[in-house]
Amino acid sequence: MKKIIIINGPNLNLLGKREPQIYGSLTFNEFFETIKEKYPQVALEHYQSNVEGELINKIQEVGFTYDGIILNAAAYTHTSVGIGDAVAAIETPVIEVHISNTFKREDFRHLSYVAPNAKGIIVGFGLQSYELAIQSF
Repeated sequence: MKKIIIINGPNLNLLGKREPQIYGSLTFNEFFETIKEKYPQVALEHYQSNVEGELINKIQEVGFTYDGIILNAAAYTHTSVGIGDAVAAIETPVIEVHISNTFKREDFRHLSYVAPNAKGIIVGFGLQSYELAIQSF
C-alpha cells in the first residue's frame, strides 16, 4: 500500500469559509474523508500548518519514508526559499498542488520556489487537484 501525505500550508484550514468563489464551500476535512473512501488502496494522511517552519519539519520528517507528498504550500509557495530547499533535500517525490489557477491571479503568484524541485505541478482544478496528484503516484 502506498503511503502518501497531503501537506497544506497557511489559510487552507479555512477552506469552506474562505473566499468560496475561489476555493469552494467544502472544508478540507470533508473533502479528505471522501478521498480516503475513494482511494482505499492508498494510506492517506493529512497535515496542515500556518507556520513555515512546521511545514519544513513535516517535509523533512516524511521525506525519506513516504511514497509521495502532495504539497500545497499556499502563499509560502511564492515566498519560501526554505520550503523549496526542504523539497530539494528529500528523496520522496513531491507534487505541488494549488486549488486555484495561480497563473490567472496576481503576478506574485506566478513564482514558485517549490516547482523546480517537484515531480510535477497541478493547478486550477479545485479540490480535484489533490485527486489528480494521488493518481500520479
